[in-house]
Amino acid sequence: MKVTVTNRRGRELINGDLVLDSDATVADLQEAIHQRIKKYYPSRQRLTLPLPPDSKTKPIVLQHNKFLKEYTKGNSDNITVVFKDLGPQVSYRTLFFFEYLGPLILYPIFYYLPVYQYLGYETKRIIHPVQTYALYYWSLHYFKRIMETFFVHRFSHATSPISNVFRNCAYYWTFACFIAYFMNHPLYVCYDPTLWLGFNVATQTVAGYVFLVVAGLIMTNWAIAKHRRLKKIFDGKEGRPKYPCRYVILPPFF
Repeated sequence: MKVTVTNRRGRELINGDLVLDSDATVADLQEAIHQRIKKYYPSRQRLTLPLPPDSKTKPIVLQHNKFLKEYTKGNSDNITVVFKDLGPQVSYRTLFFFEYLGPLILYPIFYYLPVYQYLGYETKRIIHPVQTYALYYWSLHYFKRIMETFFVHRFSHATSPISNVFRNCAYYWTFACFIAYFMNHPLYVCYDPTLWLGFNVATQTVAGYVFLVVAGLIMTNWAIAKHRRLKKIFDGKEGRPKYPCRYVILPPFF
């Protein structure tokens, strides 16, 4: 099978066609591209079928575990694919580990070390029990998330663009410092240590509620996108199971 690889402008990425076995998979093609251009390792590649001019439909993405002949017309032994460089990639486990490691390390710094003395606060600090409990809950939460990353989670995609490491770490690490600063501040006042409905109800910090709202919006966005994707995959056609009626997030409200 002869494969022509072009970029999105229609120019050939590799001089000359790649020749693969008739039963080659998309993964075999990705490996062949990698052999020709070393920096384009398979997880960095996105291969699609070319679209007709002025087409407004989305291109068909080639799945790495499918045979190339499944994407050819008729019994043709020739196929043209469009290559997109996804940029440097990291595994999702690496991404999640670093974004969760920051809050696990940064929050206790504000609790244990004399951070506030360096910021000009000479007031004698009194640590309330609720501040200690909050430290335990916070640390346990992020330790649990790291353990889930390595031993529980299954990822639909093996890798993520390396730029997401900086974006996600900025998000988690900044909010960790934001919450820890106010939660462990020498002027912190404990409002009501006996009604414990959750971290923010217990600690009563504006920073915690801001984080709750932002995180809720982001996760709702993710949940809606995942819900649509699953409904599309499990459409009940051609022997595929039909996606059951489920709540997107926060059952039974949405």
